[in-house]
Formats: sequence, C-alpha cells, structure tokens
Amino acid sequence: MESSSSQAEFDYLFKLLLIGDSGVGKSSLLLSFTSDRFEDLNPTIGVDFKMKYVDVGGKKLKLAIWDTAGQERFRTLTSSYYRGAQGIIMVYDVTRRETFTNLSDVWAKEIDLYSTNQDCIKMLVGNKVDKEDERVVSKKEGIDFAREYGCLFLECSAKTQVNVEQSFNELVLKILETPSLLTEGSSGAKKNIFRQNPPPSDSSTSSCC
Repeated sequence: MESSSSQAEFDYLFKLLLIGDSGVGKSSLLLSFTSDRFEDLNPTIGVDFKMKYVDVGGKKLKLAIWDTAGQERFRTLTSSYYRGAQGIIMVYDVTRRETFTNLSDVWAKEIDLYSTNQDCIKMLVGNKVDKEDERVVSKKEGIDFAREYGCLFLECSAKTQVNVEQSFNELVLKILETPSLLTEGSSGAKKNIFRQNPPPSDSSTSSCC
C-alpha cells in the first residue's frame, strides 16, 4: 500500500472505525499506519480522527479513520460513528485476556446494534505481539473467533509495525471486492462522512450488483 501522490483526486472514500477496550493500542495502531511512528498514547477522549490517501489495487483511496474511546462512559458518544462505516477493526491486546473476552461480550454486540452497512467488513487485530513472553491469548483463539464472527484476522504490533499496514491493506482490499460498499464509498457521490444521521432508505440500492 503506497501513499498517493495526488491527494486532490480519489476513486473512493472509505470510512473505517477502530474499536476495542481502552489501552489495547488503537491510537498507536492508527498513528503507526498514518505516520509510520510509534508512541505510547494516553486513552482517547471521545473520538479521534485521521485521514490517509493510499493506492490499493490500482485505485486511489481516501481513508477516513475514526479512533473511538474504549471506556464505557464514552460508549453512547461513539455509537453514532458506526453509521456508514465500510470497515471496522476490532482490536484486542494479546497480553490481556479481558480485552479478548470483551470482543464478544461488548464489541460484537455494538456492531450488530449500531452498524448501518450489513456488508461492512470486519477485521480482528490482536495487538502487542512484541510482548510474546506476556501473551495470554493464543493465535488459535483469535483465528477461531474470526471464523465464528466472519472477520478477517491478523496479529500485529504497533510498536514494531509488524502487520500494521497489512491489516489496513487487507481490510480495504476486501471492501473493494464488495460492490454494495463501493456505492457508499464512491467519490462521485460526495458523501459527507461527518453526517451523523443514517442515509435515507432507497429501494434502488437494495438490488443485487
């Protein structure tokens, strides 16, 4: 995945969402992907947002990536950001069992409740594999969860940048292979990614591509 040299034009605009417990490294993953650097960051307050232009599969893409707070007190605030997302990255910490358990107890339920794109692509990411000696969640457990919930899956490290770019790359490639999501992300439609209301229902969009 290469950054596009022409940021004025793009074929598609994709809205991506990072979710998961506080402290799993969502903000660090986003920083690693967008800026190629690592920092130990404080927990996100509410929502953070970054843009990145990339070339993937011969297409110029503009990625609008929302980094949500993991703390429960911000949950009602972040629920609206699920609307219209073509891709959702669920992040857990391989050294903290509860962050993996909460994927099914909390985050998968939130996707079902708030996501407005039924074909939305989900990516499961196990972060902090650089701490292999502290690992408590096995790779097989991650694979099994991903199969059960229909997610793509990778383990990565925001600190060493292992598989960080590949995580976003695989997610975006899968979105590009899903026609129903491309109609939502077309640059020609000039979608407003900041709009909080779900798009009006249109019978013409329900026909099969």
